[in-house]
Order: sequence, then C-alpha cells, then structure tokens
Amino acid sequence: MLRTLLPGDPVARALSIATMAGSLSMGLFYSVSALYFTFVIGLEATTVGTGLTIAGATGVLGSFLGGRLADRVGADRLQQAATVVQGVALLAYVLADDALTFVLVACVAVGARSMQGTAKQTLLARWFTGPDRIEVRARLRVVTNVFIALGTSAAAVALLIGTATAYRTTMVLVGLLSLLAVVPLGGLRARVPGLAEALRPTRGPRADLSAPQGRSPLRDRTYLASTALNSVVAMQFGLQNVGVPLWIAHHTEAPTVMVSVVLLLNTVLVASLQVRASRGTHEVRAAGRAVRRGGLLLAVACLLLAAAGSVGAVAAVVLLLVAETVSTAAEILAEAGGWGLAFELADPLSAGAYQGVSQMGYSIAGMLAPLVITATAIEHGWLGWLGLAAMFAVAGTGVAAVAARAAVRRGEAQVQLVA
Repeated sequence: MLRTLLPGDPVARALSIATMAGSLSMGLFYSVSALYFTFVIGLEATTVGTGLTIAGATGVLGSFLGGRLADRVGADRLQQAATVVQGVALLAYVLADDALTFVLVACVAVGARSMQGTAKQTLLARWFTGPDRIEVRARLRVVTNVFIALGTSAAAVALLIGTATAYRTTMVLVGLLSLLAVVPLGGLRARVPGLAEALRPTRGPRADLSAPQGRSPLRDRTYLASTALNSVVAMQFGLQNVGVPLWIAHHTEAPTVMVSVVLLLNTVLVASLQVRASRGTHEVRAAGRAVRRGGLLLAVACLLLAAAGSVGAVAAVVLLLVAETVSTAAEILAEAGGWGLAFELADPLSAGAYQGVSQMGYSIAGMLAPLVITATAIEHGWLGWLGLAAMFAVAGTGVAAVAARAAVRRGEAQVQLVA
C-alpha cells in the first residue's frame, strides 16, 4: 500500500498526493452536500436535482474542452489551474443563498473538476507508456476510493452534530482540501527532467508547427465507438451510488445499514484487486476482453439485485453481498479495460483531445445514469433489472468487438511497416 500511496516516480507521487487531498474533499462533499443545499441554503430537493443536472452538462463540456486546452497549454498547467478554480468554487458554496447562485457555483465546480480529470488523463498519457501507464492509473483509483471513504467517515462528525454551522464548516473544509491538492503539482516541470518536453503544446501558438500533427478524435470512428460503448458500461457507477441504495431502502427486506456495508465492501475490494486486475490491459485485445467480462458480470449482478427484492431479510442480505462482490469485480475489470482502450487507441500526437473525448463519455454516463437506473430498475423492478442486465452485456460485448477489430488493423499496419 505504501508503494501505491507514495510511488517512486515523481510525477506519479505528485498525482497520488494531490488525489489524496482531492478525494478527502469529495468524500466530505458527497456526505454533507445534499443536506447543506436543502437544510442550510433552503433549496427544494427538485431544485438541487435540476441544478446538478445542469452542472453535469457543464461537466460534459468541460471534459471535452479540457482535452483541447491540455494540448495547447500543457496538461500539468491545466490541472493546476482547474484544481484552483474547483477549490474556489467549492468555497463559494458557503456564499450561495439562492437557486441561481447555487446553479452557477455548481456549474463552475463541476466544469473545473471535469477539466481536472481530463488534464490528469492527458498527463498520464504523455508521461507514462504501456503497462506503467495503466498501473499508475489503477493505483490512483485505489487512492481515490480509499480517501473518499475516509472523507465519508470524517463527515460523520458533521452529520452527528447536525447544525447549520457544522455543515457550513465542513463545506469550508471541502474547499480548502481541494485547494491543497494543487500544492504537490506545483513546479513539476522544474523538478522532473524531461517533463516539459513531454508536455510540450501540440496545438496553438506555442506549438512546434514543423512537428507532425495528430488526428482529431471526432474523426476516429473506432475511438468514438469504443468511448460510446464504454460510457454505457460506466453507468455502473450510477448503479452503485443511486440504484443499490434506493433498491435496498425501498424494495428489499434487508436493513438500511446494508447501504453502508456494500459501499465498504466495494472500497475494500477495489483497494485490494484493482492494480492486479489491470495488468495486461495495455494490450488492446486484452482490454476489450476485460470490458466484456465486466459487462457480463454486471448483468449477473443486476439479476442478483432483482432477486434480493423477492426474498426475506436474511436471504436479501446474502444476495446483496454476493451482488456487490460480483458488481465490484465487474467495475474493476471494466475500468481497467476502459483505461487501456482510452490510452492505446488514442493518437499520441493529440493525447489531450483524445482523453477529452474519453472523459466526456464518462461525464455523459454520470449525468444520465441516475435517470436511466431509476427509470428502469427502481420503477419497474424485475423487468427493469433485466433491461439493465441486457444493456450492460451488449455494451461490454460491443467494446470487445471494437477492440478486436482495432487489434487486427494494428497488426496489419505493423506488417506493412516491416515490409
């Protein structure tokens, strides 16, 4: 675990420390934000939902534009700037006192966070290669999950106190921790030999116009198909964060505390298995197979969750634990495969633009997942769960097919180069 938290590579170490602070911030935010918006600011729940949906759309745009900016100004510089903007926006929630201000702040915070994510992906794409790139990304995900869990646990203090002052203080801490995440990223170019050259702009006035120009991801049908299908599989996070809690609370005989139990189980399994499961997914065909297995396992998890709503309390608890184990295995595999395809199918000369499109897919999935999950499984029970199972299985299988075709074309291209 120490190697995961503090890796030897200076870039990976800076990203890891920044991720610790940012994930602690997000863990606190996820736990208290809904109560802060409704109890402290006094917004209606529907207003909060609408505002966050609008902010989600801003996040989609931020992911895409972040890729373009990363190619123009450098991924490290964009990540630093986006981290500062996000921290200031999170602090600004303390000043929000009406619906309009809330929506504006949310749009800035979510948009900056999306740009930050794209910048980090671009930095990984430009500095690391092959299996090292996937391993670093996997370790960062472990750090993210562990520290979000720690932030969620720390938020229990504010939830126990339950006053407006406690919630407001926590929101200030959220913003300060987010700002703290920029510290380890400062001066990376000066500290790491060769990093400035690796992150040299490939677009804009500072670009080397004599260097070969990369292609646009918007004209890359293989990449777009992979991103679209992976985005469908990525709706699994809505299943974890929205579908499972609502299903447990309203449609099963299991005690509500199982919501916390399954989230804890998810964190432990991801921390234990993500790095190991990611090995080999730097190969395109292997990455596609990983996503296919993830999609099929998600389908199984959907059926297990559906069954948990038709049995008694003890059987429901057992089925929920098994379903969470299966869905977490699916999550680990699908994420590993998705990273491999996002990196390996991209044109390295347009790394930012390609990672922007990939991250945009995740943003769209995050925006639509709550609506899709609630409109299917939560509203229609068994029939809805069957629909979700089919959706995940078909999407995962489609990703594997796209990856297989891409691997064949790569092989043919290499043969032509050798000849």
